Amino acid sequence: MVLEVLKFPDARLRKKGEAVKEVTPKLQELATNMIETMYAENGIGLAAPQVGESVRLLVIDTRPRDEDGNIVLDGMTELERQVDQPIVIFNPEITVAREKTTYEEGCLSVPGFYETVDRNKYVEVKGLNFKGEEYTIKTDGLLAICLQHEMDHLEGKLFIDRLSFLKSNRIKTRIQKHGYPTAEEVVEERQEVRARRKAAKEAATAAGSK
Repeated sequence: MVLEVLKFPDARLRKKGEAVKEVTPKLQELATNMIETMYAENGIGLAAPQVGESVRLLVIDTRPRDEDGNIVLDGMTELERQVDQPIVIFNPEITVAREKTTYEEGCLSVPGFYETVDRNKYVEVKGLNFKGEEYTIKTDGLLAICLQHEMDHLEGKLFIDRLSFLKSNRIKTRIQKHGYPTAEEVVEERQEVRARRKAAKEAATAAGSK
């Protein structure tokens, strides 16, 4: 079932997620619905607070796809390829974080807006999987960034809170005055951002090969 994704400034987005004591069938159903919602919204990650559930749960699938929807492994790092996706993780906790990087992030709860955010390049995250079993994810690349982004939601934080006051206030003011872009405008902006990301990645690869 596709769930409603809350949008800023909905106050429910500011509630911290509560730790899960046991992965119950009801929570598994929530996770399944969140994955369906994430795909329906063309997202790569979703946290429970974004659908109005104050639970420490997130789902992620950052695997790149071609125009036909087929997964393209060439766009993933070696560590990313070792992680089974889509990911369902309850009570995620970062145990290791190192090196710094930046990424132009967006959010399903702030559709149509993108800004560069500082993140750690490599992370190790422990938590419970869909079956309630303990496991650890060790990764870098987009998956590491997405994990950090979604975990922010569990603390009631949005990516715009990590921007400078001027950039954050500009986005908030525009939303309050003009609302969100149309669905068509959101799609166009997403395509432009993906093109910029691809160009930046190709430039970095070219520079590294010199």
